[in-house]
Amino acid sequence: MLWSACVPASCRAQGSARDLHGNPADPLRASSGKVVVLIFVRTDCPVANRYAPTIQALSQAHAHDAVFWMVYPDKQESAQGIRKHEQEFGYQLRAVRDPQHVLVKKSQARVTPEVAVFGADRRLIYHGRIDDLYVDMTRARTAATTHELDDAIRAAVNHQALTVDNKPAIGCYISDLE
Repeated sequence: MLWSACVPASCRAQGSARDLHGNPADPLRASSGKVVVLIFVRTDCPVANRYAPTIQALSQAHAHDAVFWMVYPDKQESAQGIRKHEQEFGYQLRAVRDPQHVLVKKSQARVTPEVAVFGADRRLIYHGRIDDLYVDMTRARTAATTHELDDAIRAAVNHQALTVDNKPAIGCYISDLE
């Protein structure tokens, strides 16, 4: 889908992500010249919430090279609920609501937490899990042994081919929100 500037009334018709003030938001356009990382989360997803420290650490480690955005795909989640979630988990990242799943579709996201990494040219480089911490919804390893998101960001920043395929994420289904 091509992103275009639009006034709020027309954006509702074509579909648009929204900032927490209800204005149209395009993380890819707003982050020109840098790698963009979209992190799909739900406030009610325990797997996504457990990743908060990892997400924050990665965003700090790559602050000079990449722009991180939290994407909330739940149509029912209010801006107030998202702000409360951000405060509870200490997030300092930009956040958008994606009630019409524009970014979900562009990123091929299916669950939360799932990530999408776009190169500076806005080409989708990676979508999938953050790492292999979770074996399934109910079992986690003591520590992750692979770090797909970190690897994808490093590859994008250095204009290198990604050495890992997209890995399916484990978490709460976005389709449950429709």
